[in-house]
Amino acid sequence: MADKAKATAYKNSFNAEKYDRVGLMLKKGTKQSLQDVAKEKGESINGYIKNAVQARFKADTGEDINL
Repeated sequence: MADKAKATAYKNSFNAEKYDRVGLMLKKGTKQSLQDVAKEKGESINGYIKNAVQARFKADTGEDINL
């Protein structure tokens, strides 16, 4: 059990160092709808949202963004 806790602590530390976190509030039921569509596309909900943000950023700025 201690090894699992160490692994989790390492992952949390790594993620905090390498990534910014953005919270997203959705109306009830919307999350499930997004998950269903993402699954149909073979993506995670995180990947689905990131792809949508990348497309919108490109449309708005003409530039690519690496998320």
